[in-house]
Amino acid sequence: MDNRIRLDVNLMMEDSIGARGISRQALNDMMPRLKAAYEMVEANRGKGMQGWMDLPYNQDAILTAIEDTARRIRGEFEAFVVLGIGGSALGPAAVQQALNHLHYNELPAGKRGGPRLYIEDNIDPERMAALLDVIDLKKTCFNVITKSGGTAETMSQYLIVLDALKKAVGDDYKKHILITTSEKKGFLIKIAQREGYETFYIPDGVGGRFSELCPVGLIAAAVTGIDIRGLIAGAKDMDQRCNSGDAMANPALLDAGLSVLAMEKGANISVMLPYADSLKLMSDWYAQLWAESLGKNRTLDGNPCNVGQTPVKTLGVTDQHSQLQLYTEGPFDKMITFLKVEAFHATTPIPHGCDDIPTIAFLGGKSHNQLIEAERQGTEYALYKAGRMSQTITLPEVNANTVGQLLYFFELVTAYAGALLNIDAFNQPGVEESKVASYAVMGYESDVHTAKREEMKNRPAPKAEYIF
Repeated sequence: MDNRIRLDVNLMMEDSIGARGISRQALNDMMPRLKAAYEMVEANRGKGMQGWMDLPYNQDAILTAIEDTARRIRGEFEAFVVLGIGGSALGPAAVQQALNHLHYNELPAGKRGGPRLYIEDNIDPERMAALLDVIDLKKTCFNVITKSGGTAETMSQYLIVLDALKKAVGDDYKKHILITTSEKKGFLIKIAQREGYETFYIPDGVGGRFSELCPVGLIAAAVTGIDIRGLIAGAKDMDQRCNSGDAMANPALLDAGLSVLAMEKGANISVMLPYADSLKLMSDWYAQLWAESLGKNRTLDGNPCNVGQTPVKTLGVTDQHSQLQLYTEGPFDKMITFLKVEAFHATTPIPHGCDDIPTIAFLGGKSHNQLIEAERQGTEYALYKAGRMSQTITLPEVNANTVGQLLYFFELVTAYAGALLNIDAFNQPGVEESKVASYAVMGYESDVHTAKREEMKNRPAPKAEYIF
């Protein structure tokens, strides 16, 4: 069986769906821009914040070290907790959902093959309390992930866990903490060196949303028994498959071009619609990658632009019953990406029954495998008939290699789209205002934060007439 994932863009095109689609002439006219975008991304491969492009090739020794550490953790601990936020949590969660049992934590230890996994990506006070209710600190390992060590959410979790571990295990607390951070920059590496924690490094040129295929994501995957070498091999396969400036020979470049043309036609919303529970959290991971990379207000030339496409997270068939009405009859402002799985890892036959009710009886003798694909095709057809843009990415099956392909495919699409839009797809200046304001509210003292605190105090007071 061919293990390559496939991209079908027929239903993005005017040929198929009519005037709301993208004309072949528009795509042909874009070919020089696409070639230039490819060359721009390739020229910066491995440089600056494009270190993620080297990850399929430069991690052999790191993979071995991760596998060794994962083996030790599986032998010593019953729970493994990731403390991280953004890409440090979304990537590990998406890969865990995709490649392990859908009820992994509820399986008996002998069937899991690894510790229970918890990914704590929020600071709701009830959430941390709930975590501590269900884990035994004496049998839990915590992976603290932050490149800078200045991430307030993650470091506050670290302080809580550190205090709890010291009370529970005394001087052995260091054995329960694993650090993933920058090797040379930031605060966390200094803490790790001072405490003697086992540490893995995030390459300098790898930002959070591009970090799943480095220790950020690979450690949790390896601890829970996922084939991390298969993930990397899949990413390498996709990188080599996309080694062309001809968009008709490079699926990621083609998809970037169609996405930008869709934006230019007013489709400012990108809906990710996986038809498999295993791929549900890929939508969450994709949402950060696409939104944080492309939502920018300045071009590389410094000109105002306010570009980007809003990602929407959905799940088929669940959201046929909550959102499809809008997609088929609402504004022409969306493009839909279906994620299709050809071969599921289980078959659920539907028994015969209710023979006196034809609309139910006809299901007997079929399977959920047939039904979910029939519903996907039905949704695809409804969108086609309504003249709405959609595309389908097919995974022959969900395995480590195809998931590695999928992750790297979307990273390449994002990089190419950023080049086409003439923006920096690898920074996130719009996030900083929130961070500075949060620290100011919490009372952090510095010239910047003191000024921000005063600025916030001086904003217009809320009007009572608008509070009910």
